[in-house]
Amino acid sequence: MKIELSAISRKAQGTGASRRLRKTGRVPGIVYGGVEPTLIDLDHNNLYHSLRKEGFHASILTLDLDGKKEQVLLRDFQMHPFRQQVQHIDFQRVESNKKIHMKVPLHFVNADIAPGVKLNGGIVSHVMNDLNIACLPADLPEFIEVDLSTLALNHPIHVSDLNFPKGVEAAGIHIGDAVVATVQVPRGAVEAEALAAAAAVAAAPADAKAAAKPAAKSK
Repeated sequence: MKIELSAISRKAQGTGASRRLRKTGRVPGIVYGGVEPTLIDLDHNNLYHSLRKEGFHASILTLDLDGKKEQVLLRDFQMHPFRQQVQHIDFQRVESNKKIHMKVPLHFVNADIAPGVKLNGGIVSHVMNDLNIACLPADLPEFIEVDLSTLALNHPIHVSDLNFPKGVEAAGIHIGDAVVATVQVPRGAVEAEALAAAAAVAAAPADAKAAAKPAAKSK
């Protein structure tokens, strides 16, 4: 997904200057990495709607800064505590020959045919919804697909089970052992099964006694 934003550089900084910018419908921000950090401001409405797109958070973005385009990553942003207003945003410049570390979303597919769901009546539990990865900028995926078609009860899917695109790897210590998804049997079903088993055990002795009791003699 190609996403482009326009920004202009600014010199004024500080709380007062940022407050004045926001009143005019602009958002203060910064671009850092590679060279000296650059203070910028962007149109609030365009930025707000861009932030609502999943791809905006895990894609190489094109930032048109004063007419010069450069590749950047979204690194942080702050929202107003109760208003739908972006307060500040941070971008990092991208160097094509250096690996980047990003958090990308996980997209789960084939949950309806997972054995743990179809055969055991379980419910898929997403233990992780995103994953930290490392790759070159050109290899950055918008998401990682998680195929649940083989997910069985008591056999969770781990990070090491995922199929990563070429050039992409999971980032983190012992991340391969981390659980991505499991199948859980609903609590109500477990309790119902336990009650049925308990009732069967309780009924068994009574049935045995009734079978062993001799029939009453007729007069």
